Amino acid sequence: MADIKDPENTIIIELKDGNVIIELLPDVAPEHTARMKELARSGQYDNVAFHRVIPGFMAQTGDVANGNMEKDFNLGRAGTGASDLPNVKAEFSSLPFDRGVLGAARSQNPDSANSQFFLMFAEGHFLNNQYTVYGRVIEGMEHVDGIAVGEPPSAPDRMISVKVAADI
Repeated sequence: MADIKDPENTIIIELKDGNVIIELLPDVAPEHTARMKELARSGQYDNVAFHRVIPGFMAQTGDVANGNMEKDFNLGRAGTGASDLPNVKAEFSSLPFDRGVLGAARSQNPDSANSQFFLMFAEGHFLNNQYTVYGRVIEGMEHVDGIAVGEPPSAPDRMISVKVAADI
């Protein structure tokens, strides 16, 4: 397993092919980091589908309202929802959107991030300073590369479980 320096700010996402370990960046985006940990700890990310997966770009997930494949799942609604918590204001930084970066998904309003996020397959520097970077994959990127593609995928993959490393 990866050398986890800060278990309290490390997320482990279990996918069908193996674990993806993400180092969160609380110094860069403290509110986004806190939100991801809160939703992970409450189990809300478990069984949530990857509803928008674009090859060479990114895989999006995190719709805890409509994306849970074990609870009233409707693929057509996945990607339209959020958690019951208030939205998170943008925390823009100079960090670039490179392969393996965790970014906050949002609407056109920069302060509308909530539960949804995406993992970059490749660099997407056109997103720089417009979306919040709040983590990076430190192990398991090959499992991210294996996520079923589509907008939405016909047979979407899911996050089997999402945990904070300190809790394992």
